[in-house]
Amino acid sequence: MEVGQGKTPTNESCVMVALCIHDAFRAHARRKIDECRSAFPIQVAKLESLIRMLYDIEDQIKALDDAERLSRRQTHSRHVLGLIDEYLQSEPMSSPKVLPKSNLGQTAAYVRRHWASLNRFTANARVPNDDNDCEQLMKRVATGRKNWLFKGSLSAGERAANLMTIIGTAIRNDLDVHAYLDDVLRRALAGETDRSSRRPPAWRDSHPECIRDYRQDERRQAADRKRVRRARRQRLKK
Repeated sequence: MEVGQGKTPTNESCVMVALCIHDAFRAHARRKIDECRSAFPIQVAKLESLIRMLYDIEDQIKALDDAERLSRRQTHSRHVLGLIDEYLQSEPMSSPKVLPKSNLGQTAAYVRRHWASLNRFTANARVPNDDNDCEQLMKRVATGRKNWLFKGSLSAGERAANLMTIIGTAIRNDLDVHAYLDDVLRRALAGETDRSSRRPPAWRDSHPECIRDYRQDERRQAADRKRVRRARRQRLKK
């Protein structure tokens, strides 16, 4: 999606932006549950085992087409989400074992408030099960927000947001950010009007020497480690 002066967002782009906004709670909810481990080890272990089941399902269906992936989510993922909902309302998660003002009680209330958002991925195959990738990109903004507290003007803030978006997209495409920005900004200042060739996916194809291959290797290795851990857990269950 590209939005700028003279550009009107399409219906599809508006829908996807809305989905991204309302789907931004899942990884945060999982972290909030994990933070309660020391005080409520039994309840947290149960909840995290159910959450891992959702990730196991996603690992099995990620290579499928959208229609089949959505069908599996509606069949299997919704069943697991139902188990999570049941456990949140069960006796081990109720007072006096878990008080409403305790950290786990507040986390459970947070999950219930955002339950529709946490279930959003079961209604749309294009919505990921986990928004960690987006949250990792947002860390760059959170890290520097005190330095950027005073931008000088609204337009300066919009320019900074646009630049951060361009940088984040370049990172997501494993590009050398300095090389990408230097090239596309120089071409824009020279008056070039062909935007399609300056988009990261197209620029990546025409500048293979600027692809950071080690980032791809890191992701592959991380994915392999996750698959091994999930396979080990499934063997232990049997």
